[in-house]
Amino acid sequence: MATRQNRIGLNNFWKAIAHHDPALLKRTWESLKQIMAQARLDPLTKELIYIAVSVTNTVTTASPRTPLPPSAKGMTDAMFKELQAIIGMANETNKLVTGLSIEGDQRFQPPLAR
Repeated sequence: MATRQNRIGLNNFWKAIAHHDPALLKRTWESLKQIMAQARLDPLTKELIYIAVSVTNTVTTASPRTPLPPSAKGMTDAMFKELQAIIGMANETNKLVTGLSIEGDQRFQPPLAR
């Protein structure tokens, strides 16, 4: 598998899966390139979503699939701070819904559930 050199270096995520299983490395890298490519959502929006899910899942390496920091895609410090506030509020209100066993409103059900 051809690799691309970067000036920042590989992070621990890529090193670990390369050591564990080269086939897993290839499959993961190819899938991430496909999913994170420019499409209906721009790269920065995808990066923000990825960070939000990573933070929610308590993953300390919030962006393992890219050698560049989110700022390379246009994220500013202010955007990052606002994103963290949104993540915190979403997690808090979601836990309240779960803890209080609040049934969801029908009008807010995802389109695929209808």
